[in-house]
Order: sequence, then C-alpha cells, then structure tokens
Amino acid sequence: MKHLVNTAIGIALLATAAPVLADRIVQSDSADSGSGDETLPYLQCVPYARQVSGIRIYGDAWTWWDQAKDLYKRGNEPRVGAVMAFAPYGKMELGHVAAVSKIVDSRTVLLRHANWSLINGRRGQIEDDVKAVDVSPDNDWSEVRVWYAPINALGTTHWPLKGFIYPKHSKPAKFPRAAEPLKASGPDTLASSDPIATIISARLAMNR
Repeated sequence: MKHLVNTAIGIALLATAAPVLADRIVQSDSADSGSGDETLPYLQCVPYARQVSGIRIYGDAWTWWDQAKDLYKRGNEPRVGAVMAFAPYGKMELGHVAAVSKIVDSRTVLLRHANWSLINGRRGQIEDDVKAVDVSPDNDWSEVRVWYAPINALGTTHWPLKGFIYPKHSKPAKFPRAAEPLKASGPDTLASSDPIATIISARLAMNR
C-alpha cells in the first residue's frame, strides 16, 4: 500500500510540475545519488525549499544563486527562512537547496530540506530541523557538514555553499552565545490549495 501511495505522489508531482519544468524530478540533487529506488519519481529539494521558504525561484538548485541576484538579497549569514544554496560538488551535480528553520549558534543551524538522506532505503524524503554546521576555516559559511540520517550523525563531507538567499521580509540573525539544546518537533502540516503543498503534506503524513 505504501508503495502505491509513493507512486501516486510521484505521478501527481510530475503532473503538477508544468510551471517548474526545470525542477528535475527524476535526476538526483541529493547527497546520496548512488542508491535507492531509481524507477519511481520522487520529491526533489527544489519544490520543497520553495514551499517552506516562500522564495519563488524555479529551476535546478545550482541555478538559484544566480537567479536570485536581481530578485532577492543574498549573503553569507544564515537567517531563519533563508535558503542555503549549495554549489554542485562531486556526484551532487545539480546542487541542493535547503531552508534554514532555526539558528542554534554562530556555526550551527537547523534545516528543512528534501531528498538529502536515504530514509528506509528511499530517496526523496523530507527532513525537518536537522543540523548543518559551518566548517569553513574563516567561519564564513562557505563549507558545511550536514546531518545524514543513515549514520544518525553529521556526514563527513565538507559541502561548498554559494551562500544564503533571503526572503523579502527577513531580519538579520541574532546568534545565541552558546548552542541551545535541540528540541524534537513534529513536521508542520502544510494546508494549502497549492498542489505541491498537498503532495508535501501527504509525504509528511507517510513519514510519521
């Protein structure tokens, strides 16, 4: 039954992706692109980042930074609601985008993103409030390590970033002096007439 639901979600996502033709549905933008179910469509990082951040950019993740130039402010400081734009690196040829959900301290944030970790052996999964740590030598958020579910820890790769894309109404971050305890929280319910939001809501319900 779960297999059928996943198939239906994938078909629905393809059917509603006409405005986002360049949001590649079948090609991976995740950290782990070498395994998982290759035969089904699955949720990519781009529509999920757009849904949770409100930043209306379309196309492959690696194009977001340049597209944002004349549309949104950009910078190298994380802010809640901003999109963290990853540069293509290694097998992650299409880059990656993730929304910042919380500032923990000056070198740690929590992210909301899709299609990063394999979860239960499947790609296209949503992860909310997972850790990303700045590992750049100059503390400028040019390289990060990101939580990787299969090992239940931060991954070892230093992923290069292009920077952060800020929503229209965002405020500079106020970094706590020390790391705050990470609080577990359930996924938000995305109630919307947007078909992408409906698909994401169904995916969240499946992951509970």
